[in-house]
Amino acid sequence: MVDSLEDRIASKAVEAQALDQDSASDSSALPPGLPQELPPDLPQAKKRIAWLRKTIAHHDHRYFVLDDPQVSDSEYDAWMRELECIEAHYPSLVVPESPTQRVGAAPQKRFAEAVHLQPMLSLANAFDESDIRAFDRRLRDRLGLLGDADDAEKDDSQAVTGDLFAPKTSPAAENPSPADPVDDPQAISQMVYIGEVKIDGLAVNLLYERGRLVRAATRGDGQRGEDVTLNVRTIRSLPLVLQGKGLPETLEVRGEIFMDRAGFERMNAQLHEKDERSFANPRNAAAGSLRQLDPAITAARPLQIHCYGIGAASPDATLPSRHRKLLDRLADWGLPIDTHIRSLATIEDCIAYHAEIAANRQDIGYDIDGVVLKLDSLRAREIVGHIARAPRWAVAWKFPAQEALSEIVAIEVQVGRTGALTPVARLKEVQVGGVTITNATLHNQDEIDRKDIRIGDRVWVRRAGDVIPEVIRIVPEGRPRGTRPFVLPQRCPICDSPAKRVEGEAVVRCTGSLICPAQRKQAIRHFASRGALDIEGMGARLVDYLVDNRLVDNFADIFRLTVEDLKGFFLKPKKDKDMKTRPSKGATNVIDAIERARSTTLERLLIALGIAHVGEATAAALAARFGALEALRAAEEEALLEVPDVGAIVAASIRAFFVDENNAKIIDDLEAYLTLPEAPPIHAEVSNAGSDEQDDSDETPSAPLAGKLFVLTGTLETLTRDDAKRRLQGLGAKVSGSVSKRTDALFAGQNPGSKLAKAKGAGVPVLDEAALLEMIGEEPQKSVSS
Repeated sequence: MVDSLEDRIASKAVEAQALDQDSASDSSALPPGLPQELPPDLPQAKKRIAWLRKTIAHHDHRYFVLDDPQVSDSEYDAWMRELECIEAHYPSLVVPESPTQRVGAAPQKRFAEAVHLQPMLSLANAFDESDIRAFDRRLRDRLGLLGDADDAEKDDSQAVTGDLFAPKTSPAAENPSPADPVDDPQAISQMVYIGEVKIDGLAVNLLYERGRLVRAATRGDGQRGEDVTLNVRTIRSLPLVLQGKGLPETLEVRGEIFMDRAGFERMNAQLHEKDERSFANPRNAAAGSLRQLDPAITAARPLQIHCYGIGAASPDATLPSRHRKLLDRLADWGLPIDTHIRSLATIEDCIAYHAEIAANRQDIGYDIDGVVLKLDSLRAREIVGHIARAPRWAVAWKFPAQEALSEIVAIEVQVGRTGALTPVARLKEVQVGGVTITNATLHNQDEIDRKDIRIGDRVWVRRAGDVIPEVIRIVPEGRPRGTRPFVLPQRCPICDSPAKRVEGEAVVRCTGSLICPAQRKQAIRHFASRGALDIEGMGARLVDYLVDNRLVDNFADIFRLTVEDLKGFFLKPKKDKDMKTRPSKGATNVIDAIERARSTTLERLLIALGIAHVGEATAAALAARFGALEALRAAEEEALLEVPDVGAIVAASIRAFFVDENNAKIIDDLEAYLTLPEAPPIHAEVSNAGSDEQDDSDETPSAPLAGKLFVLTGTLETLTRDDAKRRLQGLGAKVSGSVSKRTDALFAGQNPGSKLAKAKGAGVPVLDEAALLEMIGEEPQKSVSS
């Protein structure tokens, strides 16, 4: 029986332990931190560098591919710092495949064209079981394996697959076996398939020469794509140098670049904190990250890659004659391979594999949209051949569309922790992807208006990201007469406080804050959560009890609680004949946790307050800038805009929170119970006049644009806005996300937004792209914009 990929990875982990032991015995001279002295000469430096590169690459593989780290972060960092130190002292020893060279290349102006040594073919699609059975019959027909029963269905199946099974035009296959062309009659006659998940990502072609990654390119039109080598090199799970024996002189490896759901959610949260545009789904995020002109941006994105085959290979290659063995070989060389691969003996096994993956797709951790079925025998692939754009020996069996038709019976408005009013459609029950759906998000008023959604409409519902149901479009035919456009209420449906929409935001928010019961419970849960004040034991059930019994109405009430207040929640039956009750130690433990939470930091308090758009990174930046809560409460929007990563929307949200009368009373009350260490702000004075009286460590006073504040808007033809921002900052300028009286100039490209009108209204000079290029010392020229 063929070992599973999980077994292969486990085997690799065992082998890696042996290497760890060898490494440990060879590193007795390695200091725990930076080296005490550099290698005395070039030969010694070469030897030490070779050991460091091999060791770092080995532990990269353990961490990013096997998910089985064997050394501490500090030990790994010490090796990396030592390597950087030696390379800096001996620059002639720096090579592109060194671990220190993954990131650091200058931003590109455009992507060069890259021609694939062997075309990257697409896959034909199948959509149901009949398509798959027809695919199987055609393959057996071409391989001379059809029986009498199969012949009876032969003519009927011809029409199903069209030119995918037209007469063979070429013996070429996407996974050839250059050094192993001998027929394998048993492999051909057995017709074994390999099943793989179809990752919803981007296909890339990796070119290795003598085991070193020299180029990475997108699929493009199949013949040529874009050279994205600098970006692909930043993917930590991908080896820059292959390890092991039998490496061909030249080898093309095909892989899929993607972003798992956990990494995608973390990245979007970080973008949201910075007031930057987030991505709609992991595939869009992966595509946008791969096509960044600045590799440093790509390096900060959680991209992953799984390799699934090869393209061209030089004549010296000695490769297996079966696809499964080929994948094992790629894994042996250190390339990341998916763990859901399966050897399938019959077409019935293929059908069962598809059903199993479809049923468990949510447990995989990254988005897939089907399975891929391939012939295992590479010789059989050569016999079967391919058509112009697709191999005949493989097919992509897509999952059924995760959409269904329903009807909106009502629209309700929910209120979230930060007061966001979210419209939710109540639907007639419908099955979507095997799940019963009765509710679907309508997102916000803009989406309702764009789709013209009304109560009574028939609508198509989709499980967005296979998780959150959403209404994607209406069916205009048959709309009931007399329906009216839905408009979010102007007052909160829970507390009747005014509901307002901040300029630049799509969300309408209740202004009631903690006087709104809908916000209160969620806000108090967040206040006590681990990332905030970390009050152990104060979970959702206890918070519900405290709020429902009017023991806690605001944050300060938490610190007024006593053991007696909590006894009702923690009462447990006493196991004796009269069944009297007694309080558990739970109440005391919670009170002790509350006492510990009294001493906290400004950063944690800002997180706990739950200010809209203020997450961990923004809270840390605010605490560092202002040092004390009172200074932050008094800060105007212009001062807030000087904080890194704080844009106009975030600044307005912070200011609105602190000037709100109800919030001010709660914070005044809360301060009496907290001990906050005061720290001197990074900037003792934040000027609201025309110049920056700041001592930024990253701003060079002698820089030509030092002290200048610029804003960018619209689409630039010659370079991206991110590139322009970095160039301006490199010359000492500051680049803000919003226009204020302190702005020195607004650079406007094509299709400028509302910033243009604000600049004109504030008397801020408006300059074009030519002026921008002149300022940064660049000649105007056409370029690709990412």
